[in-house]
Amino acid sequence: MNRRRQKRPNWFLISLLVLLIAGFTYMDRFIIPTYQSPFVATPTNTPPPEQYITQAQEFFNQGKLSQAIEAYQQALALKPSDPSIYVALAQVQVFAGDYKDAQTNAEDALLLNANLSEANAVRAWALDWQGDYLNAEAAVKRALELDPNNADAHAYYAEILADDYITGGGTTTDGINTAIDESKTALALAPNSLVAHRARGYILEVTGNYEEAIREYQAADAINDNIEDLHLSLGRNYRALGSYDQAVEEFTKANALNPSDPTADELISRTYATVGEYAKAVQYAESAVKAGPSDANLIGNLGVMYYHNVDWPDAVKELSLVVNGGTTDAGQKITPIQLTPDTHITEYYFTYALVLARLNRCGEALQIAQLIQSRVPSDDTAMTNAAAAIQICQKNLASPPAPTATISVTETSTPAPATSTAFPAVPTSTP
Repeated sequence: MNRRRQKRPNWFLISLLVLLIAGFTYMDRFIIPTYQSPFVATPTNTPPPEQYITQAQEFFNQGKLSQAIEAYQQALALKPSDPSIYVALAQVQVFAGDYKDAQTNAEDALLLNANLSEANAVRAWALDWQGDYLNAEAAVKRALELDPNNADAHAYYAEILADDYITGGGTTTDGINTAIDESKTALALAPNSLVAHRARGYILEVTGNYEEAIREYQAADAINDNIEDLHLSLGRNYRALGSYDQAVEEFTKANALNPSDPTADELISRTYATVGEYAKAVQYAESAVKAGPSDANLIGNLGVMYYHNVDWPDAVKELSLVVNGGTTDAGQKITPIQLTPDTHITEYYFTYALVLARLNRCGEALQIAQLIQSRVPSDDTAMTNAAAAIQICQKNLASPPAPTATISVTETSTPAPATSTAFPAVPTSTP
């Protein structure tokens, strides 16, 4: 039998194939993964949420509240399951005046952890600023049930009770006495807390202890001097003490920190009116209305300042919007403010009655004066000026009205709880 002849292997070809395989393997594992295609965008490193939280805290310390809010929102986008970020965001939003958004974020934190004391506390604070005292008190009590040593919760509770006392007319001292105790507790638990000093200052202010209130607000300001609310508070108390230059200085600082907020301009206007500088009062009242053109209270304040400055046609125009409603020259629709015992509201009404009388529009003036007499008979200032309007109209029957701007007005301290601007009588207990 013939044996089949065997072929010898081609070692050169085999070696070449092995080298090619090894080369492709190397390319696949080490070269291709590091190759950047010119058609694919270069990836960027995303900062961790902690970095945004740090930025937010820095912005807050600088008084840049809108930037702080944005930074917390960026942190939440990266870590939406962390309830503490929602709480921190909500607290800054309260300082910024975004009360509804603050409430929403506090409630989002509670969806993640219903037993988080801090979330219940900040929700209570946001509700307080919206005038919902009943739910605010329930929320803050829940916060204290979960953590009796939550200093912020004690501070918020003090404010809630004080605001409820103010808007309720101070018919009972039980609430304000508890508020005093709560403010002291907050400060004892957290002696270096801005929130605790602020709450303690507010309670002292409500009870008419303005010098002590200033010291507490200054202590809070020493912790962070870039918070608009603290400078507004200091200004109110300086004004209550008759230190008008210092009051205007603090209001001006507040205005610099948040120029879009009309509060400081309004308070400056009323401070200048108190010392008889009505031209300046008008200037700042006009600035306030520019910042808040749909706010009937700001329009009312402007009308009062026009009246003091003997600009009666403009005064009656502005005050008519407050009392009767209407549309401004800029197209803003104004809902009338109903007459209540609130000090500033009664001022709008009796000033309107007076300016109508001085313009010899006595049919309208008498209607407003009689409304005041029937609605707020316990307000001595309002009753005095309503009677003055009636007397002017009686004189108008015999002779034209005299161009004088002298009226009886009692300026009051104007702290800013959620819905009231005047404080009732100071309770007998020592704060």
